[in-house]
Amino acid sequence: MKLALPSRSQTLNVLETLAFGVAGGALFWWLELPGGLISGAMIAVATAGISGRQMGLPQGIAHVILMTLGLSLGAMVSPALIKNLSAYPLTIALLAAATFCATFGSSLYLQRIHGWDRTSALLAGSPGALSQVIMLATEKNADVAGIAVVQIMRVIILTAMVPLLLAATGMMGHGPLPSRGAAATPLALAELAVTAIVVSLLLRWLKFPASWMFGAMLGSSVLHGTGMVDGTLPQWAYVTALIGIGTLIGSRFGKIRPRTILSHIGAALGSFVVAVVISAVFVALIALTTSVKFSDIVVAFAPGAMDAMLALALTLHIDPIFVGAHHLSRFVFVSITTPGIVHLFGRPQEDVDD
Repeated sequence: MKLALPSRSQTLNVLETLAFGVAGGALFWWLELPGGLISGAMIAVATAGISGRQMGLPQGIAHVILMTLGLSLGAMVSPALIKNLSAYPLTIALLAAATFCATFGSSLYLQRIHGWDRTSALLAGSPGALSQVIMLATEKNADVAGIAVVQIMRVIILTAMVPLLLAATGMMGHGPLPSRGAAATPLALAELAVTAIVVSLLLRWLKFPASWMFGAMLGSSVLHGTGMVDGTLPQWAYVTALIGIGTLIGSRFGKIRPRTILSHIGAALGSFVVAVVISAVFVALIALTTSVKFSDIVVAFAPGAMDAMLALALTLHIDPIFVGAHHLSRFVFVSITTPGIVHLFGRPQEDVDD
């Protein structure tokens, strides 16, 4: 059987996408914008895609980017981070409540203000599980295009806004990339790579959410946490992961037609504000009643994509274990409850089929 090679045009499209991502990330970093490597790549690629350029990355490259991000996150595991696990049950329970309230609040806004049907509104308001939501929207004959715009625009805004918010409040500022210690030896890097692939494939077989990123993160965490491996990924790999995740997010948004974006931009921005206001109430509650750092709470409760928020945690000096635990919990919560919520509160099936 012959292996199908990418065509010349496909190869050029990938190279162009990577070029826009690198240029955007480099520009935003040079301008000293917080989180610039991610947000710059994301905005540059999204803008190019909306303007008509063919933006996109093949699955193989996307998987490598996600695993590199996971390895970088796992390398930050330390005994001090593990000790903080005792605070997680309370904050994860509040995260579930925040997710539930934000979903129904955004849904109500979309129905009352923009005239969306209940099923589409509920799916658009469910944060942090885009692939599952889109699959369910297709199955239920919901407004897939509108849901995609609302979901992806939420990620775009959060990825660009959270670093600026934390910088404006003095929680972080632009500066050198976080110090992560000495780079691992070539042998240790090989061990990390093999472990990441094996664990990721196992989690994928088990249909675990975000298997490529969490498989690499889990393998790296165990190896570093047990002392079997010392050192982190080289700086160039770390930078590649940050620019790469921004490029991936931007390419998703860039595939949506400008006319579709414009027709749903009011719904996207309005529902985003509703979700953020509701989440902010829970963030304030935790900040006032626990000793968890405010910046950690903000990124953990931000109603955005798991990969994007973990990438921000990596570049903003934020506890990746705390953020990862909460976004994984949200992902599982949304994946399990959304079908039931849509079934109970969405349109009757006969209305959907008409």
